[in-house]
Amino acid sequence: MRYADIHARSLTDPNGFWMDQAEAIDWFRKPSKALFDENAPLYEWFSDGMVNTCWNAVDRHVEAGHGERVAIIHDSPVTHTKHWITYAELRDRVASLAGALRARGVEKGDRVVIYMPMVPEALEAMLACARIGAVHSVVFGGFAAPELAKRINDARPRAVIAASCGIEPGRVVHYKPLLDEAIETAAHKPDFCVIFQRDQEVAKLIEGRDLDWHAFQYGVTPAECVPVEGNHPAYILYTSGTTGQPKGVVRHTGGHLVALKWTMKNIYGVEPGEVFWSASDVGWVVGHSYICYAPLIHGATTIVFEGKPVGTPDAGTFWRVIAEHGVVSFFTAPTAFRAIKREDPEGRHLGDHDISSLRCLFLAGERADPDTIAWAHEKLEVPVVDHWWQTETGWAIAANPMGLQPLPVKPGSPSVPMPGYDVQVLGEDGAPLPQGELGAIAIRLPLPPGTLPTLWKAEERFRKSYLSTFPGYYETGDAGYIDKDGYIYIMARTDDVINVAGHRLSTGAMEEVLASHPDVGECAVIGMTDPLKGQVPLGFLCLNNGVTRAPEDVIAECVALVREKIGPVAAFRQAVVVDRLPKTRSGKILRAVMTKIADGQPWTMPATIDDPAILDEIAAALKAIGRPGNAAG
Repeated sequence: MRYADIHARSLTDPNGFWMDQAEAIDWFRKPSKALFDENAPLYEWFSDGMVNTCWNAVDRHVEAGHGERVAIIHDSPVTHTKHWITYAELRDRVASLAGALRARGVEKGDRVVIYMPMVPEALEAMLACARIGAVHSVVFGGFAAPELAKRINDARPRAVIAASCGIEPGRVVHYKPLLDEAIETAAHKPDFCVIFQRDQEVAKLIEGRDLDWHAFQYGVTPAECVPVEGNHPAYILYTSGTTGQPKGVVRHTGGHLVALKWTMKNIYGVEPGEVFWSASDVGWVVGHSYICYAPLIHGATTIVFEGKPVGTPDAGTFWRVIAEHGVVSFFTAPTAFRAIKREDPEGRHLGDHDISSLRCLFLAGERADPDTIAWAHEKLEVPVVDHWWQTETGWAIAANPMGLQPLPVKPGSPSVPMPGYDVQVLGEDGAPLPQGELGAIAIRLPLPPGTLPTLWKAEERFRKSYLSTFPGYYETGDAGYIDKDGYIYIMARTDDVINVAGHRLSTGAMEEVLASHPDVGECAVIGMTDPLKGQVPLGFLCLNNGVTRAPEDVIAECVALVREKIGPVAAFRQAVVVDRLPKTRSGKILRAVMTKIADGQPWTMPATIDDPAILDEIAAALKAIGRPGNAAG
């Protein structure tokens, strides 16, 4: 079938369409129907089916005679090691870990926090939880102790699985002290921690709480796969909230399996047994969906890459990985290609590697600028496909279905809506806008399988965050338009969550940290356009009356404070001291206008501004640090 026919059927006959796709999954008990809409606007998929994610990702491939197929390739230029794990080996390793967790009392429905770098054991921990019906919550290893503590308090895990350290170019990141501090400050205390000791650093274990990864598994009975309901939570993944309090996105098991299985062939064009690479991190949704689960559910080989696009050792490391492992489909963030382009604009490193296996490059995580797409297409000589999705959706809202029917690429657009996504552009009154007109992008309910059904223990927050602005729709928080051919264009965020190198981070959380500095009376954080990272945060600090210290000293302390409380991932390196912040008469800070001034974009004086002269002061402060700081247009 053609793309248009498939998309149309997914909207007019969602039950029939998704029940057909569910045939690609092994069920212990098949669901009676696909869509459960009795509690609308809260929808569920495949709720009464019985299924297990680990069985579908690992065991069934072994049972089908593919046990010797490579499941995971660990390529770690930072440790100068490579490691291959077959499906049969993966099954045994996961069953052992799952058995050890079960022996310590972890059962179906219990939560387990995973705090690990890019090592195969991170995937094994995720799969071990899925095997026994435990609900995992992976926390990105770069997050500082206060952020980890927030997630421990919200998920209330029975156990934490962590590594002793992570490895960055030129340094070791000490995970265990961060974990100890997080548990010490968290109100909830896990029963035990399992620590994977890496060769680069052996962490000190706390007697009675901490267990060694290998010793913990010694002599245990391997666990079998436990059937769970289709609407059983597979995992919780925390995403930035505008209040600074993270939101726990829930992923139901049945829809997660069905949707991800469909995407591997139809979007990414991958066949079972082929090598797929997503250069992301297990701490983000891309790592959940396309490092761990989707490739394995599909019976493909996935790459766990522990390195950087440049510096490990050079701007050719991506090409080396593609060439050595025969990658056919590659997925990364535009930031990575901007870094490679800046380091090697002529693409000379490409000449050292045969990347003829590569059929397509996929970009996501932030808006892919046309210049980057054009450079990548010219150098790689393969289709370069931007696609758009969110932590909340778990897979692409809009993409170019390369394995189904490749469509013309329009640089700047993530292409067209995928099955089940009825994407609309709405005005402030909630009415659909004409083609080409900029507005709020929303998705008519129900969302398709694999998307979030709710937030963890926060149904009212789910309704308020996503369903209340436009009744009958899911609010994406993005603004854009749809052209005459049905292609979607994402132009901006409509809230204060910024996108730093593909990582969605809350400026509200950064403001909370800045406001905690004793010399800071008021502050604001905006996201400035950055040629490498897409966006970087900039802080505006209003100092308390009577502060006589040098502004540079306060700024340096604030930068260090954000790094300590949120982590290096925030890329918070710059702030300016100003006398006051521009506000509306009701007291709302005009962040959107400040962002336009910083980026040199045209802007008009808001009618509701309290004192127009303040914006001149903001422009002058920005010019002093080398930003455009343009006047009103």
